[in-house]
Amino acid sequence: MFSIIIVVLLSYLIGAIPASLWMGKIFFKTDIRKHGSGNSGATNTFRILGWKAGVIVLLFDFGKGLLCTTVISQIAWNIGTGPVQLYSNWEVDAMIVIFAGVAAVIGHMFPIYANFNGGKGAATACGMLYGIEPVSISISLAVFLIVMITTRYVSLGSIISTAIYPFSQLTLRYGFNWDIDGSIILFSSVVAIGIIVKHKGNIKRLIEGNENRVRSFKPATGKINQDQKEP
Repeated sequence: MFSIIIVVLLSYLIGAIPASLWMGKIFFKTDIRKHGSGNSGATNTFRILGWKAGVIVLLFDFGKGLLCTTVISQIAWNIGTGPVQLYSNWEVDAMIVIFAGVAAVIGHMFPIYANFNGGKGAATACGMLYGIEPVSISISLAVFLIVMITTRYVSLGSIISTAIYPFSQLTLRYGFNWDIDGSIILFSSVVAIGIIVKHKGNIKRLIEGNENRVRSFKPATGKINQDQKEP
């Protein structure tokens, strides 16, 4: 149990690193929370700081989830004599990986380094899920890029790619006989629902037709005023 607590704590602290906020302040002298949606995530980074900064933040946030599920989670098996001697079955191993990934996502959403005001967790959740089952999340990442580039709505790409993720797993399992455990599909569905709910404000603006696009993929710093701030 002690080893699991350590893994969860480390995963939270890694997930809580606010890449978008620090990117804006260090390289653009801008607090992105005061512009666009006011959200400190990859979506708002694309919108405010441009595509280069957006890609860096997106990869960093993705990497947080991947690191925690593939590396940090394994620390549990090297601390003391806890899980190594007491448990050896796949279910417990998967449980620790999931705990580590969820802690990273929670850290991203509620970062201790930024007054618990973080992003929506889509990129970090993708990294977490990639560490658990990479094929279906790769499909979602491809969909995200296609939707984002063609529509210039980062939020729409996040929502659609998240929504199809559990369906990709179901298709792989029952259509192509891939060995994907049912518990992973259930977990993925819960994560997908949580991320979509977190985007409810974006969904409302998309329906109303006033969601901000990434217009030119160039930094908007200095051009965004308070009147353009999303509700």
